[in-house]
Amino acid sequence: MESTAPAPVVGTEFLRPATLREALEAKAQHPEAVPIAGGTDVMVEVNFGRARPPALLDLTGIAECDEWSADSGVVRLGAGVSYARVITELADRLPGLATASRTVGSPQIRNRGTIAGNLGSASPAGDSFPPLVASDASVELSSVRGARRVRAAEFCTGPKQSVLAVDELITAIHVPEATGPQQFSKVGPRNAMVIAVCSFALSLSPGRVGTGIGSAGPAPLTAPEAEAFLASELDGWWESPTPLADSVVRRFGELVAEATAPIDDVRGSARYRRHALAVLARRTLAWACAEGVAR
Repeated sequence: MESTAPAPVVGTEFLRPATLREALEAKAQHPEAVPIAGGTDVMVEVNFGRARPPALLDLTGIAECDEWSADSGVVRLGAGVSYARVITELADRLPGLATASRTVGSPQIRNRGTIAGNLGSASPAGDSFPPLVASDASVELSSVRGARRVRAAEFCTGPKQSVLAVDELITAIHVPEATGPQQFSKVGPRNAMVIAVCSFALSLSPGRVGTGIGSAGPAPLTAPEAEAFLASELDGWWESPTPLADSVVRRFGELVAEATAPIDDVRGSARYRRHALAVLARRTLAWACAEGVAR
């Protein structure tokens, strides 16, 4: 019987720095090295023979990457912080990201996988992107040359493409703490352990409406017209929250759907994605308003 086991990763160099500085130096010396922490994306590609990296840069031994901190209303998530830790330690501060994290894979994946790793894969279907985009988070990119920040909405430039330079690593994500309701929802071909056909995140705070759309374009999207429309409808709402009129909720969903640029693929058609996103937008807005009323 012919074996179906994946071919070994022949000739792959394994780099294991002990400090962040060592990791940045290793990346500068080996720009082709692929960073690995949870391995939930990288090892899938390797095991299926879709990737044969000449070098792997193991970040699991770097203590600085496993830490998170909060200062002046912003949470700094180290690159090694897992989905599970966001759920258990940060749900009160980052409810949108925590809700999205609960939809990722199995408990084993959530324990191993990291938010930074999800961003690094640069998939428009990544579940972390919509809540981070909606919250106006920024991604900290570091190299031996220094550090810079890029808005989460501008990090991914296309499928599997990002603004990361060859010598840079994602070292942290800076996420504003929620000051109002945040919601996330996605549609998939089954109820669990699924890649999103499309997804939507909503972040409401006094004076600001944030949206994030996943898997409906070559990169994660926002819906600026929907944001402006809803912001005007919520003027004065915070002083006395009440359920919004059905016409407002429906129009918000229409504007979100109009902001998308989906394609037909094996997971769903463009037409279905637009319809589903209108539904998700209406649904998350209803949930957010109900949360606001209950506060």
